[in-house]
Amino acid sequence: MIVVDVNTIAYLWIPGDMTEFAERALVKDPHWVSSILWRSEFRNILAGYLRRGDLDRSSIDRCLSGAESQLAGQEYLIPSAIVMQVVVGSTCSAYDCEYVALAEDLGTILVTSDKQILRAFPTRSVSLRAFAEAS
Repeated sequence: MIVVDVNTIAYLWIPGDMTEFAERALVKDPHWVSSILWRSEFRNILAGYLRRGDLDRSSIDRCLSGAESQLAGQEYLIPSAIVMQVVVGSTCSAYDCEYVALAEDLGTILVTSDKQILRAFPTRSVSLRAFAEAS
């Protein structure tokens, strides 16, 4: 089991340069979990794609449906006190700390491409690329 942040989820469902790494990470560990926060953040990412005309509405709906199905029952609501404990020790946003807090609470790692998280939490996070490429 790994914790994934919204960027890792987006890389899997929105075709791009990092999609291959997300697909390889999924094969390596198909038990992805995340903070319930991912849903709002993912909708916001997709809104940008829609407004720029990079994805049409049917593509957006497929991405949402697929990601929601994949993570159904694998979403966690992290108590604010736990998130704020993580916030105190870093300069990362509370949003980012929510994913880190979940990884800490579950005793696993956060797979992310967020450089600030990777610098701030080197023992609790691993880059998507490194995770996907590790044997």
